[in-house]
Order: sequence, then structure tokens, then C-alpha cells
Amino acid sequence: MARRLPNFSALRAFEAAARHENFSRAAEELHLTHGAISHQVRGLEQELGRPLFVRHGRQVKITNDGLKFAQFLGKAFADIAAATDGMRATSINQRLTITSIPSFAARWLAPRLGRFIELHPDIEVVLQSSGHMQDLAREGVDVGIRFGRGNYPGMVVLRLMGDVYYPVVSPHYRDGQLPGVPADLARHTLLRSTERWSPWLHAAGLDLAEPSGGLMFEDLSMLIRSAADGNGVALVRHVVAMQEIASGQLLRLFDIATPSPDEYYFVTPPNAASKPQVLAFRDWLLEEINAFQRQQA
Repeated sequence: MARRLPNFSALRAFEAAARHENFSRAAEELHLTHGAISHQVRGLEQELGRPLFVRHGRQVKITNDGLKFAQFLGKAFADIAAATDGMRATSINQRLTITSIPSFAARWLAPRLGRFIELHPDIEVVLQSSGHMQDLAREGVDVGIRFGRGNYPGMVVLRLMGDVYYPVVSPHYRDGQLPGVPADLARHTLLRSTERWSPWLHAAGLDLAEPSGGLMFEDLSMLIRSAADGNGVALVRHVVAMQEIASGQLLRLFDIATPSPDEYYFVTPPNAASKPQVLAFRDWLLEEINAFQRQQA
């Protein structure tokens, strides 16, 4: 006689809610509403005949029984993901799934990736552009390229390279009346992003306040586009702005650069670190970075 299993969607909703101990974050992860997660969990509780969470308004705390059940489900889902990967591996030669911060993916990695594909035509490459720190193993991602301090618990981490900041401007900004020395920046529009101007201003010996008000760019590509359109002076990372500098759309101002406290890292779940396609991509990427850095020297 076949055993009746609970609704799979309810199990996924509960496991995510238990892992985050927060229905809203579980809803974000599964692309559902808070209400849908709550409904699924209540249905599962009714089917099991016991509470899985203690609720205080929108605050929830998992019960001991719920915690044990969630740990079992987490392992079961990991086993299902591993089995699915095994089945996929039989239908394609080799698949390599990469997720990268958007600015690096679009401006540095994607233009070079064709060379890797030519060298390894048997590898199917899936490049995802993402700025959030998803669970790489759970989402079936082999490699994450991250920009940070290197603290990625439970992952195999390799530093790729650092980066520097400096100001850039369109040659057409203010009809070509560009800042001649750093002190001139006090009279110009400084475009804002999530990266603060203060460290560079301090390095330049300027006693200027951090720019405030107006538009804040969270995407560096949009910041660079705005600067190229002549809307102001932007503080950019070299790796993501060098295309526009090389083409003449942007000019680097002054010879002062400040090192970024964040660096680029190659991050891999332990179960993917020894895959042949991951090793091949890692070796190729390190060679590309070495060649890039020699060109910049």
C-alpha cells in the first residue's frame, strides 16, 4: 500500500520557514507571499496534528518537534538535489552553473567567457547575474563570484584579485570644463553610489563632506552610464569601468586611486569543488586574471 505523503509545496514552505525562523524571508526565497507560507505551514500542522511553530503576532519560534522535522527535511531535499544533479549529468556532457555580481558578470567575465567555451566545448555554461547571497549548494550553483571580505562560511574560497577606486567623468561634461585638480571637485556634481566617496576624498587631501541627496545608484553599471551621459563625476572601480575608459566615453581624473576594502572571490560549495568543469573554469579564470593584471601593470 502506497504511503500518503504531505504536500511537497507545504514541506518546502515549512523547511524554508524553519531555516530562516521567519515567514517573510522564506516567502522571499520561494517567491511566494507571507500569507502563502503561513497557509502552507498551518495546513501541514493540521495534517501532522501538532504545532511546528509558536506564534507571537508575526514573530514565530520553531518547536522542538518542528526543528527535528526541519533538519530531516533539509537532508532529504539535499539528497533530492544531488540525485537530480546526477540525472542531469547523464543528459548533458557537463554543466557549469556560475553566479556572479552583475557588474563583474557584464563588464569583465561575459566578454571573456567565449574563450573558455572554445577551449571546453563539452561544457554547457550557465551564467547567472545576481547581487544577493543565495545558498549556492541549495540552488544548484557550482561557482559564485563574489565581491566582499572573503568570509563565506562552509564554502571553498579562493581570492581572485583586488580593485581600486578613482573618479571618472565624461569628456563632454559641462562642455569640457572638467576639474583640473582634486580641489575643483567642490564645485562639481559628485554622483552617489553605495560606495562612499570619503576614503578617496581623504586620500586626495580634501576636506569635503560625503555627497548627500539626489539619486543613489546601487548598480555600478547604471552609475557608469550616468557618468558617460555627462551627469557628473563618478567614483568607480577600475575593473568595471575600464571599457568606457578604453573607448574614451569616460576619462580618469587625477592619478590618485584608493584600494577597495572588498575583493573578488571564487566561492564553491564543497560538493562542487572537485568537479572537472569547476576545476577547469577555476584554472582558466586564474590565467585570465593574470593576463589582465599584466596588461594593467
